[in-house]
Amino acid sequence: MSFDEFISKHEEKLRAALVAAYGPEVGVEVTADALAYAWQDWDRLATMANPVGYLYRVGQSSSRRYLRAEGYLPARPAAGLPEFEPALAPALESLSESQRVAVVMVHGLGWRLTETADLLGVDVSTLRTHLARGMIKLRTALRVEANVS
Repeated sequence: MSFDEFISKHEEKLRAALVAAYGPEVGVEVTADALAYAWQDWDRLATMANPVGYLYRVGQSSSRRYLRAEGYLPARPAAGLPEFEPALAPALESLSESQRVAVVMVHGLGWRLTETADLLGVDVSTLRTHLARGMIKLRTALRVEANVS
């Protein structure tokens, strides 16, 4: 697979995962950093079993330069975005990175568990654990009872 084919197939997923982990501003920046790394080291990256997972880790490492203490999710919805629960952003910020990414990717963006686990480089059972713990914390923070059928 060529670099251009790889980017066409995986850039959107990588960006979505990094934005879920670090917010819109930092997520886009670290995606660009990860893709620049991919371009520079394409010969080595192309031979890896999970190059997208590796680039996710590159983005994680790059995020340290961009993170701010005051949080990264917008306090108010930007113009044109749908309304959402005002307590959702602080509740998401209170989750661990693994829990937040699992919740946003699976429930927010509708990704399959296998697809998300592969991108993050973890087993599906590990992803399920992060997802379950994250949802419990969110329900508690938002005072929502689980709808178990």
